[in-house]
Amino acid sequence: MFAFRRLISASGSRLLSSVPSPVCVYPLVERQMKIAIIGQSVFGVDVYNLLRTQGHDVVGVFTIPDANGKSDPLAAAAEADNVPVFKFPRWRKKVDGKFQVLPEVFEKYNSLGAELNVMPFCSQFIPMEVIDKPQHGSIVYHPSILPAHRGASAINWSLMSGDRTGGFTIFYADEGLDTGPILLQKETTIDLNDTVDTFYNRFLYPEGVKSMGEAVRLIANKKAPKITQTEWGATYDPIWRKKSLAEVDFGMDALSLHNFIRGNDKIPGAWAEVDGQKINLYGCKFIDCNKPVVGTEFPVKGCEKNAVVNRYGLWLFGSDGRKVVVSQVQLEDGRTVNASKFGSAELDNVVVLELSPEEEAMKAAIADVWASILNTVVEDEVDFFKAGAGSMDVVRLIEEIKEKCDGLAIENDDVYMNTKFSDFVQMLVLKSRGGGGAAEIDVPAVELRINNMDLKIPYKLFINGQFVDALEGRTFTTINPTDESVICSVHEALKEDVDLAVEGAKYQFYEGEWGKMNARDRGALLYKLADLMEAHAEELATLETIDSGAVYTLALKTHIGMSIATFRYYAGWCDKILGDTVPINHATPNRNLCITKKEPIGPVGLIVPWNYPLMMLAWKMGAALAAGNTVVIKPANVTPLTALKWAELTAKAGFPPGTVSVLPGSGSRCGQAILDHPDIRKVGFTGSTGIGVTVMESCAKSNLKKCSLELGGKSPLIIFADCDMSSAVRNGMGSVFFNKGENCIAAGRLFVEKSIHDEFVARAIEECKKMKIGDPLDRSTAHGPQNHRKHFQSLLDFVDRSVEEGATLAYGGKQVDRPGLFMEPTVLTDVTDDNFAAHEESFGPIMIISPFEDGDMEGVLRRANATEFGLASGVFTNDIKKALRVSEGLNCGTVFINTYNKTDVAAPFGGFKQSGFGKDLGRDALDEYMKTKVITMEY
Repeated sequence: MFAFRRLISASGSRLLSSVPSPVCVYPLVERQMKIAIIGQSVFGVDVYNLLRTQGHDVVGVFTIPDANGKSDPLAAAAEADNVPVFKFPRWRKKVDGKFQVLPEVFEKYNSLGAELNVMPFCSQFIPMEVIDKPQHGSIVYHPSILPAHRGASAINWSLMSGDRTGGFTIFYADEGLDTGPILLQKETTIDLNDTVDTFYNRFLYPEGVKSMGEAVRLIANKKAPKITQTEWGATYDPIWRKKSLAEVDFGMDALSLHNFIRGNDKIPGAWAEVDGQKINLYGCKFIDCNKPVVGTEFPVKGCEKNAVVNRYGLWLFGSDGRKVVVSQVQLEDGRTVNASKFGSAELDNVVVLELSPEEEAMKAAIADVWASILNTVVEDEVDFFKAGAGSMDVVRLIEEIKEKCDGLAIENDDVYMNTKFSDFVQMLVLKSRGGGGAAEIDVPAVELRINNMDLKIPYKLFINGQFVDALEGRTFTTINPTDESVICSVHEALKEDVDLAVEGAKYQFYEGEWGKMNARDRGALLYKLADLMEAHAEELATLETIDSGAVYTLALKTHIGMSIATFRYYAGWCDKILGDTVPINHATPNRNLCITKKEPIGPVGLIVPWNYPLMMLAWKMGAALAAGNTVVIKPANVTPLTALKWAELTAKAGFPPGTVSVLPGSGSRCGQAILDHPDIRKVGFTGSTGIGVTVMESCAKSNLKKCSLELGGKSPLIIFADCDMSSAVRNGMGSVFFNKGENCIAAGRLFVEKSIHDEFVARAIEECKKMKIGDPLDRSTAHGPQNHRKHFQSLLDFVDRSVEEGATLAYGGKQVDRPGLFMEPTVLTDVTDDNFAAHEESFGPIMIISPFEDGDMEGVLRRANATEFGLASGVFTNDIKKALRVSEGLNCGTVFINTYNKTDVAAPFGGFKQSGFGKDLGRDALDEYMKTKVITMEY
């Protein structure tokens, strides 16, 4: 007896297979067999090629007759290998009310001496005389977990039934309808928004081909089971091909409506009468929310509620009031268009591109590709599908276009939406010119004249390559801290907006152009983005200044300059991410090879702070994109503008829609929705330690997603008496007041050796008095406004409490007497270890100074480490031994010696203890956004 075992396959699917324990999923073939393949399609071709690769003798191929002079792909492949091919129009005839095999057909089949019939995809009725003739009978591939969904439309029914899991069965043919004994089954989760095409291409096709090879191996090695099918749970579903069956019934609830539409996508195509037109509905998404949808309304036959068209697509309502959105519709004239364009005059105003001589040559090459697929003369009006092409021909067309057009990449939807040859050529030409993508998007913007330049500021959500309204229509204002005036209103993202953005990120990662892109091409896009950022650097720096209060010169050099450098750095990493070979013990007498492979994690969520809005985006985004992930990012709601402008530049650079989405909004609503989303696989967060705890908890509770946290700091700076005093004062000032103190690694407490303490304090106060405070756009300004009112007030409260607990206010501590959120640079001395200021982070322009006894290096180290934070630190001394001892003793992620704030894109950055974990920047940051897969082979 064989032991029946549930296994987990490499793809994550469950494998039901009767293989002996210990299990060997791919045993060595002990003998080769003579195999007859009966079937058709590209699926059949791949099974045919796999069996020949395994060493089996394919003695004959039986497939369907030519259609319009065009051979089935399986026939073409076998003929090219000189394998006998038979194209019987039928195998049997009816005699006295019973079917009998045609003698001449059976004779030709029988002459081949096949030991096994393999039927990967067969649309013909095969007589039992042929089924039972080989020694090992006949095995059939069926795309459902039998006994459920018996019949020829199993995939359609799996989706229309709302099955949460699905898969395929390989079974032995018998006289019944898909009732024969089971050899093996594989199953996987059906995603909520899977269609027939996506589920087939993602799982049923690739795993099915491999499993046909596995099944033959089991038979060849005499280890194949025959498991009698149970009738429990059996369904016999009718063939689902007639267009009349696919009309949408709006009496269904929204989830059933969604399942019906996706179960008919693309064949036969669910349809409804909208605004008097019978249109096919493709690319359906179920949106589980009750928020109203705003857009242009159209009447729908049989539905109480009108359809709504907006930037997201065409919305339809179920009987329960919930809704679905479709991304594409096929019009009555045969054109497939973006559903967001339905009813628009834009559909009738098509601009025809004038082709260059080189593009005319490309058109001729494309015509040859079409002609080879369709086996007909190709003219401008020829429709790809009406001329006989099927879904498998789409795959071939995409690959041949890539080969003939210098690697030009197109997707399935590009074919389905440009079925007429002239439209297809126009689409390809536009793509080859660098258009046809997000670079052509509409950018709704607020226009301002400021800093001697005209600014166009995007203010809507950036989702799936478009600037769009928030679904609920909510907005918030962003404030210029220089005078607390309103810059503009910005759309606020909520959970439903996050859902749409993540859906786009998920599609682009698993099925879209980004997920399929070569690493070097990904790097080229990042380089192009960096070039565009550099070209718009002054505009970005101006936005950063008015939105965050950063001094313009600092914004230009650091906020923007380091952001550009970060993207360039990670662009160079894209094609240098490597795995390893691992020396493992061999399974004697065989040998083993073990390798590791670095893979992107999946859709990533990023939440970044307000102190360096663009730079914090770049630090995380650069590594995430270089690793191959897609990203949904929430900028701080008080500083969203540079992130939105950056999003516009990604579109101009040509990033595929959905690769990045930018969602301004609050942490409690938009941020929490990102943390809770089950399809986000990794979160990168920079912010306070308190919120970091919430982030980590949400990541664990949602789907145990990976997270990295860069949190608060209370960075100690130790200044010894043997330092270069001028350098220590200059760097000490920078360590506290850089970026008006809104700096995660700001020196939160200065320990100054007692013998130089008073001199250091006096010189620091003199430097504070010299500091020019004012308009951050003024090139001579050194100190700008704090970021926002709530934070500004917290700084004043910080000073008051510190003084109440015994600290001395040596300088500043008040609001500057002028409009805006300007705070005097502040110096607090006599700060004891039990004072509030000694252990809490101010995140502002407050220098906190404590003396330590001369020569007490170990004592000051203990005091410096007496904090739960561990982000950064510094030491000033001319004694190298002392510097190295202190650097070893400080428990934090970064130590500066005789300098401060010296970060670089190549140097990893991150903290210890409650300052978080994980790294930004450098090679280390890539690991935060990748997973390591181990592959072990035996030979």
